[in-house]
Amino acid sequence: MKKMNHSPLALFLVCLLPITSCTAQKNAIIKDGAQLTLVADDYKFTEGPAVDTDGNVFFTDQPNDRILKWEAKTNTVSTYMQPAGRANGLYFDHDGNLLACADEKNQLWLIDSDQNVTVLINDFEGKLLNGPNDLWIDPDGGIYFTDPFYKRPYWDHEEPEIKEQRVYHLSSDLGEIRIVADALVQPNGIIGTPDGKTLYVADIGDKKTYSYTINDDGSLGNKKLFCEIGSDGMTLDNQGNVYLTGDGVTVFNKEGQEIEHIVTGENWTANVTFGGVGQHTLFITAMDSVYTLEMNVSGVR
Repeated sequence: MKKMNHSPLALFLVCLLPITSCTAQKNAIIKDGAQLTLVADDYKFTEGPAVDTDGNVFFTDQPNDRILKWEAKTNTVSTYMQPAGRANGLYFDHDGNLLACADEKNQLWLIDSDQNVTVLINDFEGKLLNGPNDLWIDPDGGIYFTDPFYKRPYWDHEEPEIKEQRVYHLSSDLGEIRIVADALVQPNGIIGTPDGKTLYVADIGDKKTYSYTINDDGSLGNKKLFCEIGSDGMTLDNQGNVYLTGDGVTVFNKEGQEIEHIVTGENWTANVTFGGVGQHTLFITAMDSVYTLEMNVSGVR
């Protein structure tokens, strides 16, 4: 991805950008007077933010093959792990391990607190995965992940071994991987509700986002169109609002109605999560930069 250079004037103008294109809501989700704040911009392409139990956010700079850590209390960023398997999407499991969609070899990784790596998934039925992209962990510890195909320059192969671009589920005991959704063009962003009953999947290739009912056995059913846009990354807040990315951050309520549009001023906004103390800080990855925005709502991790 092309690196964008920010002059001091440009950074000042970013802070003055209108955060939302919508009229004021009765129950505004953005803190009154809050401004989009640039945290850092010395990356190539930022992705995959995941929050730990202390509110720190880990995110990836995939072209530079590293995982970075934003310290919530000090508002500073440091390199956590490099190399990092060309990690893309990240998520913390219930034991504090960091799971990573390790794109370099089309794997799913578990990274413990000492940065020891365990490969959870190496293939599906003997075939190389397309490239695990984003993931979510259900209340029981099962892992849902999207597997679109984006040709990477560091791969030896040109074509996918699996033609279908799907959503998979890895059981909580890590013993079974199965297809749970395959009637999609290019699934990308994914997030589930904290009660483990609903899963949202963005089909970025078809410019749509769907909701699914999560059945007791982990399978998906009752597929419904949620909204007519796709998304790169996704998150939820404690009101059940769904945050989609691409052209900034677009927020929909549980009924699929757009209630907010957060402008980043970047060509592409890749992903989003909640971090900070109490998870009231929206953390946004966009091109070569990361931003924060103070919110009235909070995350649900």
